[in-house]
Amino acid sequence: MLPIWIATVAWGLGSILWAELVRDLYHAFAHVWQPLYRLHVWHHRVFRPNLTPASEEIYQQAHWRNDVPEALVMLGFGLLWWLGAYLFLPSYHWVAGIGCLYTLCFLGSAIARGSGIPGADRLTDLTHQPGPFATPPSRWFVNRPYHWRHHFDNQNAYFCGTFTFIDKLMGTALSLKGKTVAVTGASGTLGRSLLLHLHEAGAKVIALTSGNEAVALTLESETLEINTVTWQIGQENELAALFEKVDILILNHGMNVNGDRTPEAIANSYQVNAFSSWRLMELFFTTVRTNQDIARKEVWVNTSEAESNPAFSPLYELTKRTLGDLVTLRRLDAPCIVRKLILGPFKSNLNPIGVMSADWVAKQIVKQAKADNRNIIVTINPLTFITFPIKELLNSVYFKLFSRLGTKVSQPSETNQSLP
Repeated sequence: MLPIWIATVAWGLGSILWAELVRDLYHAFAHVWQPLYRLHVWHHRVFRPNLTPASEEIYQQAHWRNDVPEALVMLGFGLLWWLGAYLFLPSYHWVAGIGCLYTLCFLGSAIARGSGIPGADRLTDLTHQPGPFATPPSRWFVNRPYHWRHHFDNQNAYFCGTFTFIDKLMGTALSLKGKTVAVTGASGTLGRSLLLHLHEAGAKVIALTSGNEAVALTLESETLEINTVTWQIGQENELAALFEKVDILILNHGMNVNGDRTPEAIANSYQVNAFSSWRLMELFFTTVRTNQDIARKEVWVNTSEAESNPAFSPLYELTKRTLGDLVTLRRLDAPCIVRKLILGPFKSNLNPIGVMSADWVAKQIVKQAKADNRNIIVTINPLTFITFPIKELLNSVYFKLFSRLGTKVSQPSETNQSLP
């Protein structure tokens, strides 16, 4: 048998998680079932994009019509949880009632806000407080930028109220619908597949390529011309104006010189695989200025499985590890969400003997992004699911302990030259 204290904690935490599960499912169901939506829509009538209420009257009515009924449903299901414990494990029924007390706090605060009690909104309505966003949308807990997206990005996503688990399970933790997504390396095998699956998810895609031909996709025997923008390594700043209009930038370009180790191969590999992506990422960060930018903009970086495992191509490994470490360092304080794409061997021009298909890999990338995975791992190598998280955790802790965000850019000296 489990020790008493473990069972006690499990029933107590379980009752709270049960309350949050009911809350999130009620919210999602309110967007599907019209009678509930007629009550829930008041919640969406309340706020302007800066999260200030449209009027005090609508704010109070929204709590009586949405928050109070929601809390009552949570309380009803919480009592069922308590009743189950009372019938089957009576010695733990008292701790199973913690979820009911937890829900009573929601009910009491909703009544206080609906009654217009001074200060109740500032103390209890934390995800709707106006003011600048200090951080991007959180990964595990719902913060203001995360919930802002439910109001002003896509009302049919981002349903969670406290924990984000249900959104992750339902694939509603990121909505791609209507977002402008630019993909580098777009003329390559994976680039085309990403454009296809992003388009099918409702995104407005832009192909960024160094080639001269426009990128086109085949959809059900029909040809779809993609908005194609030509750019060159070393001329990243020319994309500044375009990035102002882009919501998600996917850095997917790269090269593989295989066994070559000449000075030219070294220089080209680092420029293409590492420093070009780094410059594009930094350029994109400069476009993140408003609350809307913080909530909506993202960077996805294809650092490859070579970041943590051998790829039997030394320069490819070295450059991808450099890029991966730069991304780990920068996303400690990045102004928007930054995702890594840790991809195993897929068949492409860079790797003609790859095992996975690029189409399947792209499909998995989009699926995991919708679940808000910040490190998207798609591979057939089970070791990567162990080695990469350990490497990422250790590097992240190391960088956090021994680096800081300075206020001035250091000038290069004879022994401390700046990056290319």
